[in-house]
Amino acid sequence: MIHVLILAAGTSSRMRGANKLAEPVDGVPLLRKQVQMAMTLDLPVTVALPLDLTGAEMIDDLDVDIFSAACSLEGISGTLRSAMAHLADARAVLVVLGDLPELEASDLRAVLQARAAYPKALIWRGAAEDGTPGHPILFDRTLFPSFAKLKGDGGGHEVVEAAGERVQLVPLPGQRARRDLDTPEDWAAWRAETGR
Repeated sequence: MIHVLILAAGTSSRMRGANKLAEPVDGVPLLRKQVQMAMTLDLPVTVALPLDLTGAEMIDDLDVDIFSAACSLEGISGTLRSAMAHLADARAVLVVLGDLPELEASDLRAVLQARAAYPKALIWRGAAEDGTPGHPILFDRTLFPSFAKLKGDGGGHEVVEAAGERVQLVPLPGQRARRDLDTPEDWAAWRAETGR
């Protein structure tokens, strides 16, 4: 079965003490919004949180697997290494960043549907409508061993690069695949722009 993995183990280091995943979007904390969006796919959902489970209180009433990423202090590569080992039995894993507030369930479905449309690919990756690579990213299980070697804060970039031409981009509307908000100023500007 395909599993959804939401990466939410970052430290929000540029938010000057605030947790960006607790920022309200459409009336609910961003992390809860992301999890509820993923749950509409009717697939198992795992949420990778920091070792101390910061943020769990926002989603602990939802039917998801809350995973304490032991290596999260190493950065996103450590979180991915831990989480992909945790999901080793999955047929594929759809990796969703916790901090992309404009993503919609239809975007996740589009990337999932690309797996059947482009069966020779090993990675199916959301992109901005201009084709700039973004998220979410669906990884075939044959790539899982590669995650065991990840180090640093490059995330799955090395795995994507190694797949070469077997990466299929899936353009999504606007900048939803890339719009992350890392600072209080980013959030203020986004709210002024969108009214959300």
